[in-house]
Order: sequence, then structure tokens, then C-alpha cells
Amino acid sequence: MKKLVVLGAGESGVGAALLAKQQGYDVFVSDAGKLKDKYRKVLLENEIAFEEGSHDEARILTADEVVKSPGIPDKAALIKTLRAKNTPVISEIEFAGRYSNARFIGISGSNGKTTTTLLTHHILQRAGIKVGLAGNVGKSLASLIYEGGEYDWIVLELSSFQLDGMYDFKLDIAILLNITPDHLDRYEYNLMNYAKSKMRLAQNQDENGWFIYNQDDPITKEVMALVEIKAQLVPFSIETKTQGFSAFSNHNELIINPENPLTMTIQELALQGKHNLYNSMAAGIAGRILEVRKESIRECLSDFQNIEHRLEHVNTVYGIDFINDSKATNVNSSWYALESMSQPIVWIAGGVDKGNDYSQLLEMVKGKVKGIVCLGKDNAKLHEAFGDSVEIITDADNMRDAVYAAYKMGTKGDAVLLSPACASFDLFQDYEDRGRQFKEAVRNL
Repeated sequence: MKKLVVLGAGESGVGAALLAKQQGYDVFVSDAGKLKDKYRKVLLENEIAFEEGSHDEARILTADEVVKSPGIPDKAALIKTLRAKNTPVISEIEFAGRYSNARFIGISGSNGKTTTTLLTHHILQRAGIKVGLAGNVGKSLASLIYEGGEYDWIVLELSSFQLDGMYDFKLDIAILLNITPDHLDRYEYNLMNYAKSKMRLAQNQDENGWFIYNQDDPITKEVMALVEIKAQLVPFSIETKTQGFSAFSNHNELIINPENPLTMTIQELALQGKHNLYNSMAAGIAGRILEVRKESIRECLSDFQNIEHRLEHVNTVYGIDFINDSKATNVNSSWYALESMSQPIVWIAGGVDKGNDYSQLLEMVKGKVKGIVCLGKDNAKLHEAFGDSVEIITDADNMRDAVYAAYKMGTKGDAVLLSPACASFDLFQDYEDRGRQFKEAVRNL
């Protein structure tokens, strides 16, 4: 019986363990931290051996193969030891993909992944295609396959960390939305290392595959020149008119496949803002590749409901709009959020800084932001970056105080925007916990 060790007992790790046991492996799960109750319960109920709070290295090193959580860096000592022993260390996506006959659409990028993944799934589901949804959004791919649904296509949101552990897994359609500096601490602070990680989307594609990409993104263009792509290339742009099978915008309209065009006005789109125009184009192209009717795609692009914690309107209190964008865990996501707002902003930002360069936000902040509430344990970098650019900048170390301080700064017609540009782990469990606490604090006003 083949021995599989799963490192990390979160959503992807527990999913991999369930699928591995179902497929006849001898499974052991090891997590250096404390397990969430719901995951511990699943492992106990399914009689899967596990440990928490430490790694039993001797036992782990007996594995034939190891599935690693995306959160564990390649430079961790245990991973280096396994690799020195030539033990394959793979991602849960790589493992799970072996046990599905579905075809895959994989979506990655520094920003917009979740929105585009959900929008693509919405288009295919509406068209009556048997389609699953997994990866970095919702369930892990392993859980989806373990549960045994019949899918012709599965739409996956893929982070760079998941892509790093993928070797033989093949995407039929790959979508690369953009590449901006993020997670550089995992890539030796080298942007091209991170960009090449994103290009693993295309690594096993052949001429029957499709690679959909943002022609306006300079880093994407730079890294595409360094990598061989066998798939059919489909660009989208809002800066230039594209040729062939592609998508572009001429300021007022979105046009997908100019030779047999699907055309709609930008005002008709459910998702507004420049970044969402790109997301809509990418998802629309995927729909056309699968020959979804133009009318059906047009309907989906105009009635799609975006996700929780992504530019989510929570409430209006005494004329001030409160917007939850807790999912903005990097500078670029916050840039998009600020760019999409048309009213004066009180901005709640801060958390665990991932080597952020705030200079790219400076002009946007000067033009749109009247006050900043810094929400984190260490706010010095935010003060240094924006202290001279806004009327008021203050600190809070819990969400209730942050929301109240922002409310006091605002006046009728303003927006209070939670868009942290940082990870959440200094004060919250994760970005979802941060977003929920924001919504609760707004309701308590």
C-alpha cells in the first residue's frame, strides 16, 4: 500500500487525505499548528491518522509521496529534507487531478482571480454545462472529486503557491489576468520568479489548449516572452484593438471575438471598474470557447452577483456608505478598490505587511482619500507613506474602534472603505474573519 503524507490540515490537506484514503493509500496527516475543530472532526470520523502541534519527521520521511499545503514554503527545512531524499512533494491540485476525467479551466493572477473564477462558473452553469468549482475558492479540488459529482468541466482558482506544486496537471483553458508584486517573500523578492510561477498555468498545454491573457499587463508580456506556450493565444485589452479571436473595449463597449462579435455596453456590466472590465472579458472569452450562446453570456455578465468581502456594500449610515473589501490583501487590490470609488473615501488599511510598496498608491490617495484609519499591530509604514498626503491619519488595534474612528471622520456622501492591502493574521483569523467583524461593527453603529 502506497504511503501518502499530507502536510497541513486545512481545506486542501483534509480534502487530499479523504481522496487518498478513498483511492486506497495509507494516509498520515501532519500539521505543525492546531487543527480547526471542523477538520479534526472529519479526520476522526474517517479514521485518518493525524498529528497536530508538531511534525514527526521520522514518520514523514517514510512517505512514498507528500502533498504539501500551499501555505508551507519550499524553503521549510522539512521540505528540503524530503526533496534531498527524492520524495515527490506535490500540491493537492496535482494529486487530485489524477482522479478526475473532467476538463479544467484554471484562473490565476495577482488580482481578480476569485471574481473571474466565480463569473466563469456562473456562465457555464447557466449554459447547462455540468461544471464544478474548486481550488482557492470554496472547496478544494480533492474534496470535490472525493464527493463524486459528475463534471464535464471544473473551474479552478489557482494561486502561485498551488501552481508551484503542479508538474503533470494539465489545463485545457488557462486564464492569466495580471501579474503585480505579491508574496515576494516566497520568491526571493524577485518579481520574475513569481511571474514564472504564474506561467506554470501553460506548462502542460498543447495546441488544443487555450491561453487567455491580459495584453495590457507589462509583466505578463515580459514573462510570456521567456516561456514556450504551445496553446492558442487569446489576448484581451482595453488599450488597443485586438486582432483575431480576442476581446477589447473601445471606451463604451466590450467586444468579444470581433469576427463574430458579442457586444455590450460597459454600463450593462454587473461588475463596474476597469479591473472588472478585464475580469468580464476573460470570463466571456472562456464562455465563447465552450460555444456558450452570446445571449446567455451577455445575461450572465449583466446579472452576476459578486462575492462577500470583495467591494461589498454593507450599509449606509447617516449618508456614509460602508464598503467591505477585506479580500484586498495586497497593494494592487487596494489600488483597484480606490480606483473604482467615485466619492470621498475614509480608508481603513493595514495588517501584516508582505513587503508592500505603498508609493504606487500615493497619487490615488492624494486625489481620493480624506482620512486613513490604520488597523494593525504595527502601522509605522502606513504613517510614513501617507502621513503627509491626508488630512487625518489615526490608529486602531481592533475593528470596532477602527469603524467608529472612520465613521467620525466621514460626512454625508463619503464612503468608508475597508481595503487593507495587507494580510490579516496580526489581529484576525483570516480575511473573512476581518470582513465579518467589519460588517458586525458597521451594524453596531
